[in-house]
Amino acid sequence: MITETSAVNFRRNLSEILKQVQYRHDWVVINKDGKPVAALVDARLFERIRRMQGRFDVLCRRMEAGFAAVPQEEGLTEIESAVAWERKKAPAGVKRK
Repeated sequence: MITETSAVNFRRNLSEILKQVQYRHDWVVINKDGKPVAALVDARLFERIRRMQGRFDVLCRRMEAGFAAVPQEEGLTEIESAVAWERKKAPAGVKRK
């Protein structure tokens, strides 16, 4: 479950919130001035996120190297073409952003 709390409430209830994250594996979003500034997740999930970030970074570097010789305008045109093609394939009634 994802819970939101203010920074003030987080400080007041740190012990209880830590238990909630540790034992129930809940996620807590900490807001300051009504805006999210941090999230608290259990250590096991955090470790998975770190591994995924590393893999994502490697993939991004490989993609950048693979397309380094493609002029920017050509790349953007190709992306726009692929997006338009995918949107045509989408079933009727599917909302698009």
